Amino acid sequence: MTLRQNSIAALAAAGLACLPVAAMAAPPAPMAGVNAVVAVTTTEADNKTLVETLYRAFAAGDGATISGILSPDIVWIEAENGPYADLNPYMGPAAVFEGVFGRIGQQWQAFAATPVTVLPSGDRVVSLGRYTGTNIATGEVLDAQFVHVFTVADGKIVAFQQYTDTAQWVDAVTPD
Repeated sequence: MTLRQNSIAALAAAGLACLPVAAMAAPPAPMAGVNAVVAVTTTEADNKTLVETLYRAFAAGDGATISGILSPDIVWIEAENGPYADLNPYMGPAAVFEGVFGRIGQQWQAFAATPVTVLPSGDRVVSLGRYTGTNIATGEVLDAQFVHVFTVADGKIVAFQQYTDTAQWVDAVTPD
């Protein structure tokens, strides 16, 4: 594959294949002895759209889209003292899927992370919203606020930091 074909494939994988092919007409020449990396320039609006796409994929249970949005090098941090902070930081999508999403899927019924406000700021996107669901083991209902801080680079989410009402989470997962 040529550098141009690799670049187009990378953009397609990042969900940016809608860029005109003419924009790829002259990729930068690689430096001798250095692997070529094509940086993807994103705007705040692109970053916001990426995060909104992530939430839609969460709601649809679309693991393939979620995996495509997360950087292979993502650093994911759950809120301190929360039930999933025990393995912080989660490094890479596999760790996030197994340690966070997998456990939530096993332990919660009708779980949702619903953003109310999504605010882009440079390479960061801050989302304010609510978690809802019912813990399967205890029957306790969760309705907790959250703040998510995403960092975006080259069209991928490279970092995540969660802030939430951890006392409510712990109460919901702890039998009375």
